[in-house]
Amino acid sequence: MSDYSEYALLSEYYDRFTDDVPYERWADFFERIFAQQQVRPRLVLDLACGTGSLTRILALRGYDMIGVDQSEDMLMMAQENCGDLDLPSPVLLLHQPMQALELYGSVDACVCCLDSVNYVTDPAQLREAFARVHRFLEPGGLFLFDINTRAKLERIDGQSFVREDEDVFCVWQAVIQEGSLCHYDFDIFELNEDGAWNRYQEHHVERIYEPDELCAMLAQAGFAHVELRGELSDEPPRADEERIFFIARKSDGNEETI
Repeated sequence: MSDYSEYALLSEYYDRFTDDVPYERWADFFERIFAQQQVRPRLVLDLACGTGSLTRILALRGYDMIGVDQSEDMLMMAQENCGDLDLPSPVLLLHQPMQALELYGSVDACVCCLDSVNYVTDPAQLREAFARVHRFLEPGGLFLFDINTRAKLERIDGQSFVREDEDVFCVWQAVIQEGSLCHYDFDIFELNEDGAWNRYQEHHVERIYEPDELCAMLAQAGFAHVELRGELSDEPPRADEERIFFIARKSDGNEETI
């Protein structure tokens, strides 16, 4: 049995295990937000881009894309997903944690998907990540991200889940500790060519962030306006919402900050 850091082994199977994620609908949602906010981004940053599934879709829809992730293994998969695209501007992939984001110029919009914000478990580092996104956004630019809510993580607390494919079997459990940290323990069984199974383990942690806490962080980072939505919805989040989307806008110089 071997221990792996976050996504060292899961990166290879991530797209198969998340084949129920409606990436096209996520892209539709973001484009709808762009239209509602009257923003026409040309260059978009996909922060914590993972295997680049959404990055690829947005690139094919005509956006110049930058993908950033702290996992080298996930970026290798993103390169496979995006490297074959015949585009005027190839997708740029950068190996960086979001709290150390460093770009060569500014972007028109930033998206950060699939509860990647929850994975920044140190609030000080998350504040720094928000500040860096703000720094590299054009005036009037948008920062769109989602979180797993307390309702979602408390619902799965103590539960076990199984995903199975022809050559890999994954069992994982979520446990909330210290009131705000959700620990995921993954046992991954991978089939060898000789018919034997190797067992690996990965450990992930997400922090439960309250919406008001994140709004305060965004205001501290300098964002002029923040709006909350339900999951892929045009409506405000319900009290029991399991995924909340944040729409944060950088001031264009003509509005007051929150």
